[in-house]
Amino acid sequence: MDKTIGFIGCGKMAQAIIGGILKSKLVLPDQMIASAKSIETLEKVKANYQIEVTESNIKVAKVADILFLAVKPNIHSEIISEIKGDLKDGTTVITIAAGISLNYLEEAFGYPLKAVRSMPNTPSLTGEGMSAVCANDLLDEKSLQDVIDIFSSFGKVEVIVERLMDSVPAISGSSPAYVYMFIEALADGGVKEGLSREQAYKMAAQAVLGAAKMVLDTGKHPGELKDQVCTPGGATIEAVTELEKQGLRAAVLSAMEQCTKKTKGLSKA
Repeated sequence: MDKTIGFIGCGKMAQAIIGGILKSKLVLPDQMIASAKSIETLEKVKANYQIEVTESNIKVAKVADILFLAVKPNIHSEIISEIKGDLKDGTTVITIAAGISLNYLEEAFGYPLKAVRSMPNTPSLTGEGMSAVCANDLLDEKSLQDVIDIFSSFGKVEVIVERLMDSVPAISGSSPAYVYMFIEALADGGVKEGLSREQAYKMAAQAVLGAAKMVLDTGKHPGELKDQVCTPGGATIEAVTELEKQGLRAAVLSAMEQCTKKTKGLSKA
């Protein structure tokens, strides 16, 4: 891709995206630039990814063809006020923050611009990210494809309508945290029965990875795949019955509802 990709803000999510893009070789390190307030963060990013770093948000805005606003929702206004007079013509601006709408971006910049709202997740660093994006009407087909190519470089991407974006954090943006908790619980159970901690984490994580791959590769309903593991009168159906008794599904659904509620609250903030 013959583009310069810039990042204003360089926290964990931005670093996951940078790492994913570079691993895929979509662009070279000299085609990327990032800014941050913390010198320590900039030094870390420079050492890990060999890209250009700077304390100046304006410098990033001036050179980026595709600009990620990788900052918290509550400081978007401050950052946009700082850089809005310095964007290159035709720059695509991408927010990765929950609750920041396309309309917000358009109004904050105060002039027509190519705007993208996205929700990636941290597994992007491993090349197994899951991202959702939506774009305003000013993105032509080529510009949208560039965005899709970037997000595809570190995982899978779905283009959705904006009214569904507030539901994305609960299912893919925040859900890795739920899965880590599940893996930790599985490992604790293994340690309780005598496995070493290292063995337990490895076995639990690989089982989750394999199960997820089965869903994606086979296209079968998760319930059907679950049934294939549950032999009549066996140990697995006993475990599944206990999970149902303890309210696993209800707990997950409740957690997702709370996540979505919080996201919608950020949209109104």
